[in-house]
Amino acid sequence: MEYSKGLEGIVAAETAIGLVDGENGHLVYRGHWAKDLAINNSFEEVAYLIWNGKLPNEIELINFKLKMKEFRQIPTFLKEILELLPKDMDVMSVLRTAVSSLGDSKFSWPPTIEQAMQLTSILPSVIAYKYRLDQGEKFIEPNLNLDHVANFMYMLDGKEPSPAFAKALNAYFVLTIEHGMNASTFSSRVVASTESEIISSVCAAIGAMKGPLHGGAPSEVIKMLDEVGTIDNIEPWIRNKIESGGKLMGFGHRIYKTQDPRAEALKIVSQELTGESNWFDLAVEMEKIAIDLLEEYKPGRRLYTNVEFFAAAVLKGISLPMELFTPTFTASRIVGWTAHVLEQSKDNRIFRPQSIYIGEPPFENLEVGK
Repeated sequence: MEYSKGLEGIVAAETAIGLVDGENGHLVYRGHWAKDLAINNSFEEVAYLIWNGKLPNEIELINFKLKMKEFRQIPTFLKEILELLPKDMDVMSVLRTAVSSLGDSKFSWPPTIEQAMQLTSILPSVIAYKYRLDQGEKFIEPNLNLDHVANFMYMLDGKEPSPAFAKALNAYFVLTIEHGMNASTFSSRVVASTESEIISSVCAAIGAMKGPLHGGAPSEVIKMLDEVGTIDNIEPWIRNKIESGGKLMGFGHRIYKTQDPRAEALKIVSQELTGESNWFDLAVEMEKIAIDLLEEYKPGRRLYTNVEFFAAAVLKGISLPMELFTPTFTASRIVGWTAHVLEQSKDNRIFRPQSIYIGEPPFENLEVGK
């Protein structure tokens, strides 16, 4: 048996949901460029595509949106649970508990698209409930006149977001819906392979997303941009950082060896919002200067902006509270998790990898395995 630490390079499943091609900088959802979907399509349209394998027509989209809106309401028992949880419990732990509490008979095996819709629709409501609770504010009921992303923003502060800001967050949601066999997606498929219900799969995925090595929000990028402060300070700050051996946050990616397509799409959105916020202006200008200086100091390294850089620009630019960054990431990625759970259930075999024993043998001079 060959050992690959962290299962790196091991193919664990076949999927028709998404393609991540790091060498060529490609991200594809069901045969569509994710970058184009983020710029031109709503979150609901892309969620429909991920779950059903095709984009909806006009009637399908209307019915789909109506159904999603039905599931936004938080049931009374869950509100009571949320009120009783420790005040210092972080939002990701609250999400995991909330999803677990929904696990009644309606969520029995096998998983369904309607189950996926229900979990996806309620997650923003739970995030908003917890946030408002922490702020000592009354919960704001969902606005059924607003689409999924705009409603999430509305539930946080009671104000309808500007179309420009809603478009920016919609692009972020679309671009984080799916990204191959990452840790949380793999966790969801492993649990689904046991024929446990979709609730357990999503709870496992949330647990994986909660870890800072996976779901860590782009807070370090925000700290960096805060430190830079002004456009005039960008070049001297970057030169000083590179020459002192420091690292530019939001540049380079483990998978993408060329432009991160998610960053490209969010860059376009950020450019459209320059003038709306000084933050967008600073981020767009810093990206241009940083790419040139990285090539000057580190030629041939192919260090480009990754999704975290422009995600930071978008999330900070629309004034999303920093403690909600990872939960917001979760509210979009749940579409990908549930799609993988559905796919796993259609051609299932329980995951059962092997391990290599490196402990002591039971008797002196006894060879392991003989």
